[in-house]
Amino acid sequence: MGVKTVITPKDLPASLGVTSLEASIDGVMDSVYFLDGERVLKIFETAEAEAVEEERKLLALCETLPLAKPMGEVLSICGKPALIYRRCGGKSLNSAGVAEIRQIGAFMREFHTQTATLQSSNERLFEKSRLAQMIRESDMPIFETLFTAIDLPLRNDGIIHGDLFLDNALFEEGRLSCVIDFAQACNGDFLFDLAVVDLSWCDSSKKTKALLESYGATITLEEFRSYREYATLFYCVNRYLNGGNYHELLEKSV
Repeated sequence: MGVKTVITPKDLPASLGVTSLEASIDGVMDSVYFLDGERVLKIFETAEAEAVEEERKLLALCETLPLAKPMGEVLSICGKPALIYRRCGGKSLNSAGVAEIRQIGAFMREFHTQTATLQSSNERLFEKSRLAQMIRESDMPIFETLFTAIDLPLRNDGIIHGDLFLDNALFEEGRLSCVIDFAQACNGDFLFDLAVVDLSWCDSSKKTKALLESYGATITLEEFRSYREYATLFYCVNRYLNGGNYHELLEKSV
């Protein structure tokens, strides 16, 4: 982790009035800096400018939700697209209790309500056809076996976050203060989006029930299991292809 694109204040537009910047150690895929302690600069290492603009527009449309609010238009820093956000208070959790899970479930309900009629021009990253291609690239028979066993028709419900793991939500004094990192937001299945949350936040059926109840889902735990299995397999394959630690997720799948 840490920044990949190293910059100084001189690399930024003078109109921003930046006098100091501090590199964040929290960035995984992208480079993140704190500007004068009040703003956050994110340099997108792999995303195209068009995809970053989609994120900016989405966050602007959902302005009533606790999100990292973009400040201004998409910038070009060292030839890469970048956004500046208002800095959010709070910290991410190492583990979540029922109270925090109920808050994130309520957030997901409201987020999906606001995005149900929206269409993103971003690639639909979580489709079964894309996962099938990822599995072929992995050349791992166990992934193919698990994929074949999942009978799950995915819907296009609206725009989803797709990556709401624990480290992408901040809490301050026990309250959800901000949800961040919408880089993978695209159209997809709302229950898959909820299953990604379940995968990271819930380590018991009690917590999964709290998530489903706070979201307002009418699906049973048994019916939801297929979504959880698909989300687990997707991120297992994704981590394998990107050289990450996929073994823990694989153990949950078999």
